[in-house]
Amino acid sequence: MLETFALPLVLLFIAYLFGSLNSAIVLCKFASLPDPRTQGSGNPGATNVLRFGGKKLAATVLFFDVLKGVIPVLIAHLLDLPMVWVAATAFAAFLGHLYPVFFQFKGGKGVATALGGFIALSPTLAVAGLLTWLIVFALSRLSSLSALTAAALAPVYSLWIIDSVGARWLILLMSLMLIARHHTNIRRLISGDEEKS
Repeated sequence: MLETFALPLVLLFIAYLFGSLNSAIVLCKFASLPDPRTQGSGNPGATNVLRFGGKKLAATVLFFDVLKGVIPVLIAHLLDLPMVWVAATAFAAFLGHLYPVFFQFKGGKGVATALGGFIALSPTLAVAGLLTWLIVFALSRLSSLSALTAAALAPVYSLWIIDSVGARWLILLMSLMLIARHHTNIRRLISGDEEKS
């Protein structure tokens, strides 16, 4: 029994460490820019980096944040783990991004890393979430509202796309945590003070 759980647990730990490598903080340091946690919204993610680091750096941050979710989940698939463990691997990478052990547990909001996890977990689920984001953004020009809407609908989409009940619960947990991480954006959206992109 112990051997059955040993490999998935090791992978979860590796996924968490991988997720803890915050792309925004590392790349800003290499670019001789301030720590993104001290600039703009204070969020170490692509949207905030775009505000002071430019499009090229923000795109690079986005790419690596997505990759952090993709790689561990692909490994879980290659190891032929059950879907619930594959989803748990996506969750571990997401958790690492939110609470990175390498950066005093002060991480980003997890949108890109969650997307990366969903891409490898279920491309159909990822496409549904991405299309939701794009449609809401096209109508509102609000990145936070787009992310919140996509996060809220991801568990709903999973009911038709994902067979594993355990995986669906993990997707719901990721969505709730992602929404919770946007609490300041939610307050600004309600007050009408959220900045458009």
